[in-house]
Amino acid sequence: MPHDDLTIVYEDRSLLLCVKPVGVLSEDSESGASMPRLLRQHYAALHQPDYIATVHRLDKITGGLMLFSRQKAVTGRLIAAVAEHRVEKEYLAVLRGHPTENEAELTDLLFRDAAKNKSYVVKRMRKGVREAKLSYRVLAETDELTLVRVRLYTGRTHQIRVQFSSRGLPLLGDIRYGSKDANCSAALWSYRLALTHPVTGERIDVTQPPPKQYPWDLFDCDELKG
Repeated sequence: MPHDDLTIVYEDRSLLLCVKPVGVLSEDSESGASMPRLLRQHYAALHQPDYIATVHRLDKITGGLMLFSRQKAVTGRLIAAVAEHRVEKEYLAVLRGHPTENEAELTDLLFRDAAKNKSYVVKRMRKGVREAKLSYRVLAETDELTLVRVRLYTGRTHQIRVQFSSRGLPLLGDIRYGSKDANCSAALWSYRLALTHPVTGERIDVTQPPPKQYPWDLFDCDELKG
């Protein structure tokens, strides 16, 4: 259901899944466009209840699928499902370079420096350090780049970006973690969300390919076809 730049992939009275464009904020903010504001405007225009709550985040520079609550009674249950990793999250990412393995599981200890808004891989557990775990599978390659599909098992700040960067494979265009590209910001897209509906028990499993533009248009694979 497109509404200007808004694409809603699934909705009912309790929750919705929609596409967050790159550059739009995940949470309410005094400055800049935010998904909750856009969604409230959308439902108000349809004369429907316009309660919207953010239950997880995507970085401003990351686009793709997000889950939102449409009922106060459901918000806590969705936040708990995300925190307990009962919401499956998969991403597409373009790496600068080529991994040594086509499939692998990566586990690291991450320290987040809140003052610098940056995370680092460290070697030992200490205050502020948390375990980060993901798996990936290579989908396609060019001479210099690799398209991977990533499954997140934890939800640490900048996790995908820093775990690959620490292995010499920064995300294309991710200036913060070592890869400049004049034509894109960090090439990361929230591709799949799957969960059990907290009210009906229905299984919801949706995917959304990134827009057919650079750098996604450099590759040919099923995940990029709408």
